[in-house]
Amino acid sequence: MQRLVILAPNWLGDAVMALPAIADVRRALPEAHLAIAARAAVAPLFQLVPGVDDTILLRAGASLRRIGAWRSIGAELSGRRFDAAVVLPNSIHAALVASRARIPERWGYASGIRRRWLTRSIARTARGHQIDDYRRLVATLGFANGTREPRITVPEAARSAADQRLEDAGWNRNAPLVALAPGAAYGGAKRWPPERFAELASALAGDGLESVLVGSAADAETAGEVRRAFERRVGSDAGLHDLTGRTDLPTLAGVFTRCRALVTNDSGAMHLAAAAGVPVTAIFGPTNEHATRPVGNAHEVVSHPVWCRPCMLRECPIDHRCMHGVSVLAVVDAARRTIR
Repeated sequence: MQRLVILAPNWLGDAVMALPAIADVRRALPEAHLAIAARAAVAPLFQLVPGVDDTILLRAGASLRRIGAWRSIGAELSGRRFDAAVVLPNSIHAALVASRARIPERWGYASGIRRRWLTRSIARTARGHQIDDYRRLVATLGFANGTREPRITVPEAARSAADQRLEDAGWNRNAPLVALAPGAAYGGAKRWPPERFAELASALAGDGLESVLVGSAADAETAGEVRRAFERRVGSDAGLHDLTGRTDLPTLAGVFTRCRALVTNDSGAMHLAAAAGVPVTAIFGPTNEHATRPVGNAHEVVSHPVWCRPCMLRECPIDHRCMHGVSVLAVVDAARRTIR
């Protein structure tokens, strides 16, 4: 095996959770050329992963009804002489990408019709944590498992860029920081109320800690609600720095390295911070913490037991009791246990 490509998951959190499995493949094939094929939203993650030789940008899957769409599938991987592809996404499109690129060996979990485009399809056993799902796949393919904790390496350039962004937002480079990620790409049901994030930031300010809001541009509205609620509570925005939409992925990882902890909803930021070695307090509502919580002893999970969770819905059809039931005191106490 001289050239191998791994098709990465499409969401940031899933991509981070795939890192131990990718490390297993790298360790088993130290001399092989290892490429990662990923969508634009997650491709920058692999700049932070040791042992990745190349990152190939995949276009978003187009509807096969569009003229020419079928012909373009897999074009990014064609002609690159890969011997094998490990297909991590559990989608028909991902299997098609590898098949249309004419990669001789195509391995992944069997799932309905997609197995016809895989040369080796692995039956999925009982699912547990998502990390172990990926590790189980590569172990079945013959790649021995190592550590199950994802790890990234944040380069000095990303740390320096983070320092500059923080300074531009008002940080004096001395005050201790805690990151807050009040958004969530999956949907509104995963979001703890912004007013409670503001109350949390106020409590942390009483401990001498400044808070930094992080997230993508799509989280700007939620961050604005947090900022306004914080100003109403304390009379100003001093001690609350907003970097929402102002960082790329490597710079966000750099910001996390400057923070003593992260408090977050179930999100990609949660997994990125944990992989950077930052303690995380994660608030879980509609999603299943047993499947996607950050791995390791440094982290805390806070949830509220109600009959309807985990429902896995993007928006709550009733009263959002799973998140409204999580008290600020419970999150403050959990965060204080993690702060270094």
